[in-house]
Amino acid sequence: MKNVYTVAQVNSYIRNMLTQDFMLQSILVKGEVSNCKYHSSGHIYFTLKDEKGTIACVMFSGNRSGLKFHMREGNQVVVSGTVDVYERDGKYQLYARQIFLDGAGLLYERFEQLKRELEDRGLFAPEYKQPIPQYIRTLGVVTAPTGAAVRDIINIARRRNPYVQIILYPAIVQGEQAPASIVNGIHALEAAGVDVMIVGRGGGSIEDLWAFNEEIVAQAIFDCSVPVISAVGHETDTTIADYVADLRAPTPSAGAELAVYEYRSLTEALAEASRRLTDRMRHKAGVERMRLRQYQLKLQYGSPAGQIREKRNYLMQMEERLSVQMQQHITDSRHRFYLYVEKLKGLSPLEKLNQGFSHVADEAGHTVSDINRVREGELLTIHVKNGRITAAVKEKEEWQWQKRE
Repeated sequence: MKNVYTVAQVNSYIRNMLTQDFMLQSILVKGEVSNCKYHSSGHIYFTLKDEKGTIACVMFSGNRSGLKFHMREGNQVVVSGTVDVYERDGKYQLYARQIFLDGAGLLYERFEQLKRELEDRGLFAPEYKQPIPQYIRTLGVVTAPTGAAVRDIINIARRRNPYVQIILYPAIVQGEQAPASIVNGIHALEAAGVDVMIVGRGGGSIEDLWAFNEEIVAQAIFDCSVPVISAVGHETDTTIADYVADLRAPTPSAGAELAVYEYRSLTEALAEASRRLTDRMRHKAGVERMRLRQYQLKLQYGSPAGQIREKRNYLMQMEERLSVQMQQHITDSRHRFYLYVEKLKGLSPLEKLNQGFSHVADEAGHTVSDINRVREGELLTIHVKNGRITAAVKEKEEWQWQKRE
C-alpha cells in the first residue's frame, strides 16, 4: 500500500517547495486591486487580479511603511513580496513588502538592481565618505533655479550665516536631460573650489526623482573631491544619490542646515569661550599672585634682615611684657606696702598716744603694767603725745577688771 499523508504534511511539503524557489521569495506581481480591507490590527488584505486570474494578498502592519498611498479598489499596482502557503487553510498567497502604483514598479525594480550593482562595486562603502567641513566659506548648490528647494536652501543658509557665499548651478532636475545636467553641475562646482556641495531637489514621485537614480549621477558624486550632501525630495524619499553621497539630508532645508554652521551660535560660543578663558586667566593670575606673596613673605622671613626684624620684634614684645609685669609687680608691692603701713599705724605707740593713751615707765625705764612692780614714793615717767611727765607714786590700789560676756 502506498504511503498515506496527512493534510498538514501535504501543506507543509508544498510550503517547503515554495520556500526553496528563489524567484518566489522576491517577486514583483502586477495587477488590479479588489476586495481591499484595512483590518483594525493594521494588516491589509486584498486580492490582485488580471483578466486571467486572481491571487490573495496580505500586507502585515510591520510592512506598512512600504505603502506610500492609500490603496483603493481598482488601483493598478505592482506588489513586491514573497509567495508562500498558509498551512492552516492550504492556500497560497502573496505576502506584500512594498506596493507601488503601476508604472513605479518597473522603476523600483531598476532602482533595486542598480542599487545592488553599485553596492557591490563599493560606491556606498562608508570608508569612501568624506567628512563635511564644520566651517565653510562657499556653498555650491546643484538644483533647479526655481522652486521651493532653492529658496529654502538660500533662505536657511543666509539666516544661519550671511557671510557664506552661495554658488548656484541651475541644473535640470527632471526629464531626459536631467542626469547630464546634474553631472555637469557637480563638475562645474568642483572646479569652482566650493567647500561643500548640496545636490538635490524638492519632492515628487519616483518618476520625478528618477534623475538622481541614474548611474552617471551616482558615479559623479562618488568621484567628486568636494564633500557632497544629497538632499532629494522629502524625508521618506530615498534615491541612489542618497547612498553614494557623503551625507544624506532628508530635505533640501535640512541640507542647508547640515552644510552651513550657525554664525550666531558660533559667535556666542566664542564669546563664552573668551569669557571662560578670561575668568580662568584671572583666577590663575590671582593664584600665582598669592603664591608670589607667600614666597616674598618666606624670603623676607628667611633673610638675615628679616630674621633681625623678627628678633627685634620679639625683643620689643618681651621688653613690653617685662615692663608690664614689672609695673604690675610694683603696683602689687606698693599695695602690700600700704597695707603694712596701715598695720604698723595700728601698732605704733605714737598713734596710741595721739589717740589719748599714755605710756608709764619706772625709774629703770621699764613699762609699768603691774602695781606690784612700783613702790610708794617711786618716781615714774609718763609719756604723752606731746611730751613726758615725771610723777611720784603717793598711793596705789589694786582691783580686777571684769570681762564683758
